Amino acid sequence: MKKQALQPLLKPNDALALERTRLANERTFLAYFRTFIVFLSSGFAILKLSALSEIISVGYFLMILSPLLLAVGIGRFLYVRRQLRRYYP
Repeated sequence: MKKQALQPLLKPNDALALERTRLANERTFLAYFRTFIVFLSSGFAILKLSALSEIISVGYFLMILSPLLLAVGIGRFLYVRRQLRRYYP
């Protein structure tokens, strides 16, 4: 009910800009998630393929970096969503 009550206070341009920001936040999170998947699968492939034994340290690095990257993406997504809800409920 709050959203309906506050909706007339926003100009149509402002409401559309807010929706674009929400959608951009989701797209940014999905980009972080895609990068996480690529890093994780690349690290796993490097570790499992014997032909790539020279770069096994890169595989370990990617396997360690991928969850950290996902954590940053989730944290950023939640932060932006919280800020949007705080200023524009």
